[in-house]
Amino acid sequence: VIRHRDVRSSYYGVIDKFRLQVSEQSQRKALGRKEIVATLLPSAKEQQQQKEEEEKRIKEHLAESVFFEQTLCQPENRTASSGPSLLTVFLGIVCITALMLPTLGEMESLVPLYLHLSVNQKLVAAYVLG
Repeated sequence: VIRHRDVRSSYYGVIDKFRLQVSEQSQRKALGRKEIVATLLPSAKEQQQQKEEEEKRIKEHLAESVFFEQTLCQPENRTASSGPSLLTVFLGIVCITALMLPTLGEMESLVPLYLHLSVNQKLVAAYVLG
């Protein structure tokens, strides 16, 4: 039996770990062990009170700063939906270019030999692109 004797609201959500080891009484060698994770949670009554207090604080905060939140949230929404990043577009173009280059062993090409890619390099480019 494990009991938490110092229960405070500041300890709610704190994760504790307990290790159990099983061994024979005559031997010191452990036969098995298990780690148990425990989290201190408030009672249902305390949770309800905390929810009510939090909702009250949120409503008060919203009533005071509705204008500020609207002006701050609008630019963030625009940047979040602006499309793919520049790095993603660049990586896609590089992979498509790599797939269009000739494969090693192709002799009838105008591309210099150092730009001929192996099959494995083309597979990596296709994988990254896909």
